[in-house]
Amino acid sequence: MSILIIPSLTCVIRLLAAAAMLAAPAVAAAASNAEIISGFNKTVFGAEYSPLGIQSSYIRKYRGPVRFYIDNRSSRNRAGRVRAFVLGLSRQIAGLQTEVVSSRAQANFNVYVVDRADYTDTVRQSVYRRPAVQAPGRCLVRSLFTRYGIVRSDAVIVSDEGEALFRRCMVEEILQGLGPLNEHPSLSASVFNDHSNHTSFTRFDRYILNMLYDPRVRPGASRESVQSLLPLVLKDVRRRF
Repeated sequence: MSILIIPSLTCVIRLLAAAAMLAAPAVAAAASNAEIISGFNKTVFGAEYSPLGIQSSYIRKYRGPVRFYIDNRSSRNRAGRVRAFVLGLSRQIAGLQTEVVSSRAQANFNVYVVDRADYTDTVRQSVYRRPAVQAPGRCLVRSLFTRYGIVRSDAVIVSDEGEALFRRCMVEEILQGLGPLNEHPSLSASVFNDHSNHTSFTRFDRYILNMLYDPRVRPGASRESVQSLLPLVLKDVRRRF
């Protein structure tokens, strides 16, 4: 006698979610050199949001240690989660040193963790300090930079609209504040795509950040000047994965 076992809806959802998690790294791992270099160019040059009209066609990155100050203003204290993430970046991105400091005066990267009700005011008052500026998106990062490197970044992460959005905001905005300030809808394996569902630091994005923080890719270098370097840099990055 054959017995047909019909799984519950909850079981099906869990199986599908597990399959998606397994499939995502496979997609990233299968990315070709050309796709990764294209992703680098699409994210490292330009900017997703630029309320003051500032764009750039040159490399933006920190030249020295990135000192994070975590300002939890949310009803739920998520400072520990943010701290663990930013300190872990030193192990995942060669050439990048991160630390957490105890005061805003010591920091060159501020992370504001807020409830949605305080999002707009935080963007206007603490980040741009312009009461009429727009507060686009569900979370945000702003970077101040010159051709010598990023001077300061400010990220605003929303905490009270679910775990998925919190993780997505934390990962995307903090990583973008390190230099890849643009996003592109074609990057299916990346958090630098507002249409993707990724909530973690994907392998594809680790390639991009490790390429950016390679010492051969210098702050202020033009898009054209780095193209001949990128295949060599990516070759070395692949060896580390």
